[in-house]
Amino acid sequence: MTVTVRFAPSPTGRLHIGNVRTAVLNWLFARKQGGTFILRLDDTDRQRSTEEFAEAIREDLTWLGLVWGREERQSTRTARYDEMAEALKRAGRLYPCYETEEELDRRRKRQLARGEPPIYDRSALRLTDEDRQKLEAEGRRPYWRFRLNNTEPSNPLKPLPTLVDWVDLIRRDQSVDVGSLSDPVMIRTDGTYLYTFTSVVDDIDFGVTHVIRGEDHVTNTGVQIQLFEALGAESPTFGHHSLLVGADGQALSKRLGHLSVAALREAGFEPMAVLSLAALLGTSEAVEPHQSLDALAELIDFEHISRAPARFDETELRSVNARLLHQTPFEMVKDRLEGMGITSGEAFWSAVRGNITFLADTKEWWEVVSQPLTPTIEDEAFCRRAAELLPPPPWDGDTWSTWTDAIKADTGRKGRALFHPLRLALTARDQGPELKALLPLIGPERAAARLKGEVA
Repeated sequence: MTVTVRFAPSPTGRLHIGNVRTAVLNWLFARKQGGTFILRLDDTDRQRSTEEFAEAIREDLTWLGLVWGREERQSTRTARYDEMAEALKRAGRLYPCYETEEELDRRRKRQLARGEPPIYDRSALRLTDEDRQKLEAEGRRPYWRFRLNNTEPSNPLKPLPTLVDWVDLIRRDQSVDVGSLSDPVMIRTDGTYLYTFTSVVDDIDFGVTHVIRGEDHVTNTGVQIQLFEALGAESPTFGHHSLLVGADGQALSKRLGHLSVAALREAGFEPMAVLSLAALLGTSEAVEPHQSLDALAELIDFEHISRAPARFDETELRSVNARLLHQTPFEMVKDRLEGMGITSGEAFWSAVRGNITFLADTKEWWEVVSQPLTPTIEDEAFCRRAAELLPPPPWDGDTWSTWTDAIKADTGRKGRALFHPLRLALTARDQGPELKALLPLIGPERAAARLKGEVA
């Protein structure tokens, strides 16, 4: 069997970190199995779906490196949905209903007042052809419900406890009692289809073998398994991963704009830092940065994903981003550095990468070694003497120790009393990369001038 998975966002907003978790788990699984990753745009919501958001989704996935093997759009498949819906209508599994939202709400309140579960009572199934004609003559348009298979032939309207079972990739043995659910709406009064229906038709037509999504879809899966059966198709294998919560344990809202992929990209996070955290949170694997999707794919094992909510902490993402850059070889950032005007090559990158959280942080240290700087002089006499003891060029990785040994022998200073005034004079900063690596980049003339308190 060739593995086929799909990531199915609605183009009604930007992708956020919760979407990334679902997308990367699907992508990595397909990669590891040599399968296909489908991007399916669930754009049947005519009012909220826009081409702008569709393009933004493509842009976000491309930036993350989650390339797709094919793209499908639900808005182009209405004729196919009509065909499958007609088959279910003929089989008696889709039936028309005419209640308004207000009528349904009043009915639910009466059920609750009587201590009954607030599920749809299937009263539309009692309507005669004459009743339906009368309602439509009044201007009512039907919406359509899927009749769940949860009754006995002797009483076809009364739902009974009915378990739908499956073995989940992540949650293992699962069951949903569809006898406790309302017959779900599949078609709105305006003729548009709901996700539950279109998703199943698409999964059948596209040969989707595995559906990996958030645990908020578990109940929906019980309904969809019956829908697959009603359409004469075999259900795919399902896997429901835990959802992300904030560091405080509260649910992450997808409306938090600063957690959108676009906002994370704008903030300077690396794609592989975002993907590493999204994929490994809530698993038995240590959350470590990985340089490639292939390396990350080797770690994916659905049996190692916890059922407990995964805590997403922006501070942890910053840490993962920093650690990723600290271990990134020069060749992987060379073009980006040159695009920022940083031209000192590998020596500069090796010197500063251990002190940055975002790649843009290199600009600060590039300015320190290459641009005029106002030094901070903590001890004028000491700094002037240090300037006099500077070794002659050329300078290399040993120059710093040669120079500081000479200063130590001349002044008797050591430790912070020796090193702190030199750092302040050379960089105007209390801390930063090792001066052993920075000093050759600063160079003899600039170093001497700064030690004398000159802007250089």
